[in-house]
Amino acid sequence: MNSLADFVMVSAMLFGIGVYGLITKRNALRLLFAVELMINAANLNFVAFEQYLPPAPGAQAALGQTFVLFSIALAAAEAAVILAIIVVAYRLHQDVDVSELKTMEG
Repeated sequence: MNSLADFVMVSAMLFGIGVYGLITKRNALRLLFAVELMINAANLNFVAFEQYLPPAPGAQAALGQTFVLFSIALAAAEAAVILAIIVVAYRLHQDVDVSELKTMEG
């Protein structure tokens, strides 16, 4: 059986990979994937801490899973909006490099 430390370590690695992707990549889609990795790392922590820590007195059941469901819904909406922006940027400039998009007018 896995321990809480195992889940936190996997979550920290996912978050680190996401931060690395945000720092090094300039492609808008790769930046979106990096942000999604970071969100999923946080979601993994919510579920792991809900599973392994004792509930606080008077706490609702499955509060971590509830936060994760809201987070997934928000991440899906965020991804849809960002993908729409990326499609428009590609149609206008034939490029999705964010460093180039900052300097272009249109």
